[in-house]
Amino acid sequence: MQLVLVRHGQSTWNLEHRLQGQTLGVPLTELGRTQAREAAERVAALVPAGTPVLTSDQLRAVQTAEPIAAALGVTPRRTEALREQALGELEGRLTSELAAEPVPEGLHISEVCWGGGESIEQVHLRCRLLLARLADEYPDAPALVLVGHGDSLRVLLAVLDGRGHRDVEWGVVGNGKVIARSWNPAG
Repeated sequence: MQLVLVRHGQSTWNLEHRLQGQTLGVPLTELGRTQAREAAERVAALVPAGTPVLTSDQLRAVQTAEPIAAALGVTPRRTEALREQALGELEGRLTSELAAEPVPEGLHISEVCWGGGESIEQVHLRCRLLLARLADEYPDAPALVLVGHGDSLRVLLAVLDGRGHRDVEWGVVGNGKVIARSWNPAG
């Protein structure tokens, strides 16, 4: 099966350099809408019409998934499993307002729930459970499109590559980025 991962287009909070986390109602900018339309063209060239599109239920992802789903002739399916990492009380803060904090003794940085949110370890588990659910729900699908967020997609890529929560690659996944991966749902 082919998985096509898409990061949402630029949001108003991306533009303002605010931490978004799981804040639901952050919309796309005009550039973000353009990035979503361009992603739809790229995705439509990769997968057949009728390919299921699953999206985070956060507005910026939904607004990105809509033109993709329209290009494939389907309705996007919203799921909390594709949400961004929850950042608790840090959500909405400007990145310039943040100060480095020490990692608590005995923990790896990926195991800390910054701001009272969700750790990367927890996102990793959520991604593993999502893939198990998709394997059950779409065992014969030739492809699936998953629309989500930068950090959670990086973690999902680690899971797909067989890497643990401590081994996520933190390179840039730009707004509107389309990444195609082969995946064997049988394991």
